[in-house]
This record gives sequence, C-alpha cells and structure tokens, in this order.
Amino acid sequence: MSDATGPALRVVIGENPPDRLDKALARFVPEKAALSRSRIAKLLGDGAIRRDGAPVTDAKARVAEGEVYEITVGPAEVVETKAEAIPLTVVWEDEDLIVIDKPAGMVVHPAPGSRDGTLVNALLHHCGETLSGVGGERRPGIVHRIDKDTSGLLVVAKTDRAHHGLARQFEKHAVNRRYLALVHGVPEQNDPRLHGTKGTNFEPGGVLKITTQLARHKTDRQRQAVLFHGGRHAVTRVRVVERFGEPPAVALVECWLETGRTHQIRVHMAHIGHGLVGDPTYGGRRKPAVKALGEAAAKAVSDFPRQALHAATLGFIHPVTGEELQFTSDLPEDFSELLACLRG
Repeated sequence: MSDATGPALRVVIGENPPDRLDKALARFVPEKAALSRSRIAKLLGDGAIRRDGAPVTDAKARVAEGEVYEITVGPAEVVETKAEAIPLTVVWEDEDLIVIDKPAGMVVHPAPGSRDGTLVNALLHHCGETLSGVGGERRPGIVHRIDKDTSGLLVVAKTDRAHHGLARQFEKHAVNRRYLALVHGVPEQNDPRLHGTKGTNFEPGGVLKITTQLARHKTDRQRQAVLFHGGRHAVTRVRVVERFGEPPAVALVECWLETGRTHQIRVHMAHIGHGLVGDPTYGGRRKPAVKALGEAAAKAVSDFPRQALHAATLGFIHPVTGEELQFTSDLPEDFSELLACLRG
C-alpha cells in the first residue's frame, strides 16, 4: 500500500528554512502530524508530496520561504510480523504508549532465529487496531530494548507522535533507567584496584562512575567490547545496595544509565572485574567462594541460569500529555529466591 492515499496536509515553508527539502518539511510540518525526517523521505519517494499539484521527489531540493507543499499521508501499512496471543504484564497503557514488565527469556524484537514469541508479536496482538502507525507501518515503536534474559520495564510507542517524543528523551539521556544486578565481588570505594582501572572514578556517596566507549567485539560479533578511542560513548553509575558472604563475595548493586548501549551494564561490570552472576557472555559463570557464602548459597549462585539483571525503575515525561511518569517493578521470582538464599 502506498502512502499516497488519504487526507492532504498543508505545509508552508517559514523563515530561514534549511537548505534542503526534507529538512525544511521536517521543521515546518505541523507538530501534531508527527512526521519524522525519515518518514518524510519515504513520502517523497512514494510521490506523496506535491508542490503546485506536481509530485516532488528530491529530498535535497532547494526551498524558499513561503512555498506551499501538500503531503498525503495514507493509512498505516500492516506489517508482516504475525500477532501472537502471548500474555503480557501491562503496567500502563493509553492511546499513545504502553509500559510492559517483560519476563526474562522473551526477545523484544523479531530477528533471524527468533521470528516468533517476541514482545513485538505479543504487542501486535494486544494492541490490535489501537496501533495508529509508526513510520507508516502499523507496528509498535521500540525506542529502547532490554536483553532477552534481562527482566523488567520498557516503554513502547503506539503512535508516531509518542515515538518521536520518547526517542528525543532517550537521545537527550533524560529517561530515568535503574537496574538491580547481582555481581561477583563488591565494587567498593576502598578497593585500590578500581581506582587504577581505566575509565572509573568515584563520585560523592560512594557512587562508581564508569565511562568508556563501546563497540562490537572484533572477533565475537555477539559481544560488545570496551574501547577508549572510537565506538560509542557509554556511562554507567553503580551503587552497592547489599553485600553477601564473609568476607563479602557477591553484591546486589543498583546501576543507572546515562547512555543506553547494547549490553552496557553487563560489559561495564565485567570491565571493572565484577561481572554479573549468571552472565554466560561476559564471564559471570565463575565459581563463587564456598567458604564465604556457604555451600547452599554458592550452589544457588553457580546454578543461576541467566544474567542476574532486572530493569527495576523507568521514568520519563509522557511525550503527548507532558505528565511525569515513573514506574517500578518488583524482582522476578527467580531473582528473589536467589537473594533469599544468599540472605538465609
């Protein structure tokens, strides 16, 4: 289905426009239309944008103040991904967005090898006709992800206007994302090794700040690697919540993200020598000290089948209403049972 069907939207180019058409249209299109520059580029390619009745297709075309363009935005296309009746824990939902408490084991987005059973499959079924379309397709707008074996909160857009607003907040690092993680060892401020680890420093209150670049590993494409030149800027802060063992051998920590890169918490904690319990990718399968924890607790740590990471807090400004929203999620049963064993 082409975008070139449906009601026309009138756009008048204002003062001091950008030097190319796609940028100018993105700036001067009515905000309520919620058309991104990439969506405008697609509409140009589909012949859905006209000037003086004639289609305009060159995104780089020069523009002038006062020019009038008509954009024909068609109904959202139905995506090929199939809807599946998978149970979801819905924390919040309105016409623009939905907040989900994702279980461990669920992939967020379909990909080769995991086309079915994903969060997107479940949302297509749950939301149905309430999806007005994101980027011209009737699909949920994924603005951030959490790993398959990480549990907890994430927000998904149901409309273009929500998708754009949420994406801007993530780009500006204005979203509050806090995770609980169980790690090997204790990242204490009095550990001289941490003070000598590149990319780390302690802030007031004993908060550990980890600042590096991250990029895909050169030889293992499933992993991320810490760099200090190139890659993408990544900042994680860590606070110790609880210590386990005598001497302490495992710690419950709170991590909060300034940036949100793939595997960021997992790779940053491994970089400082405190990998997540149960993490098969970044060395979290090491054996805990039986003398420090006791046999039962040490076995529970060794047997934990996934990375012990939970997206516990999510806060943002509603992209349409402006309301300040904050959500919290209790630890899932497997994580809670592991902590109970450590405390017992």
